[in-house]
Amino acid sequence: MDVVTSRSDTPTFEEYASGAWPSLYRYAYLLTGSHADAEDLAQQTLVKAYGAWSKVVRADSPTAYLRRTLTNTYLTQKRPKARRAEVLTDEPPERGTAPPPGPEDRMVLWPHVRSLPPRQRAVVVLRYYEDLSEQQIADVLGCSTGNVKSTAHRALQALRGALETDGREG
Repeated sequence: MDVVTSRSDTPTFEEYASGAWPSLYRYAYLLTGSHADAEDLAQQTLVKAYGAWSKVVRADSPTAYLRRTLTNTYLTQKRPKARRAEVLTDEPPERGTAPPPGPEDRMVLWPHVRSLPPRQRAVVVLRYYEDLSEQQIADVLGCSTGNVKSTAHRALQALRGALETDGREG
């Protein structure tokens, strides 16, 4: 069955969802650090978008609307409840020690980004991985730009501290 738009300039949900999936999934993966959790989070976001589709297409930026929905869903799920006893990964843990990659490698930071509190992690991912401005991040998180700046500052302090600790241990 072909998907048809009701107006030439308004995509159907199916059209929009298929085009938006790669970026939603990438953003969800950067937040969760897990392929399975990222798929769940992106799917939950699309389910919510489907229920509010008429509102989504009227938004100034449907992409920003979905990014905010995904972020809010992630932050709501990450509120302290009970700690998970296990973390799903794609690969088994490595044994032994390998020399750390050079400081220019972004992946050196990834384990530390994953350890940040959810809101700090969301700000770091939106700013440095999704390349959003402070105002765009504030819109996604529903807060002021000052809140974004202070959250980013605390996150960067934590990352610097973690890197200094790694440097002393190595």
